[in-house]
Amino acid sequence: MNRRNAARVAAPVAFLAAVTIGALVVRAGFEHGKHHASTPTTTVTSKTKTTRTHGHKRRRLRTYTVRSGDTFASIAIKEGTTVARLEHLNPGVDPTTLHIGEKIRVQ
Repeated sequence: MNRRNAARVAAPVAFLAAVTIGALVVRAGFEHGKHHASTPTTTVTSKTKTTRTHGHKRRRLRTYTVRSGDTFASIAIKEGTTVARLEHLNPGVDPTTLHIGEKIRVQ
């Protein structure tokens, strides 16, 4: 291939590469902006209740109110626990069908 033919091929390839990179940069900017715009400004809703057990020991029960987009994994991270622990504390809750406003035990 001579120089002229190489330039004919290289120019469109360079153009497509530049457009692709530009689109990725713009997309990343939109996603970054969307992430910050949707970040809630309120604190996580957790409640603590102290109960008395048979041995007169006090145990703190904490609940979490499920919000949009929550999963057991994201709740576990927010509350400093594990998914296995949440499943143990909430045997009647299906982790694949959490409902907004539903209260689950986290401790």
